[in-house]
Amino acid sequence: MSDDVQKWIKETVSNTPVVLFMKGTAQFPQCGFSGRAIQILKACGVENIATVNVLDDPEVRQGIKEYSNWPTIPQLYVRGEFVGGSDIMSEMFESGELKALLNA
Repeated sequence: MSDDVQKWIKETVSNTPVVLFMKGTAQFPQCGFSGRAIQILKACGVENIATVNVLDDPEVRQGIKEYSNWPTIPQLYVRGEFVGGSDIMSEMFESGELKALLNA
């Protein structure tokens, strides 16, 4: 994996308050897990959801898995910190923890 991709990922998660690496776009998710992640963020009141479509670039798709040491997509980052995938997002949403984190 190229250092350029890792550098780009680090800059993206560091400079974007909330970013979701997903399959597809917020308007057209390409998998159910990514669609669920978008629904959760919208339910938390996130209006401008920054997304990265990993299907557009195989290096980014592999690079984000290496960056987070997490094998699946989607992946949510809030203020540079890796939060998790759609299952973790669901659990945090149910408990109110995700909304609190996003509004902090």
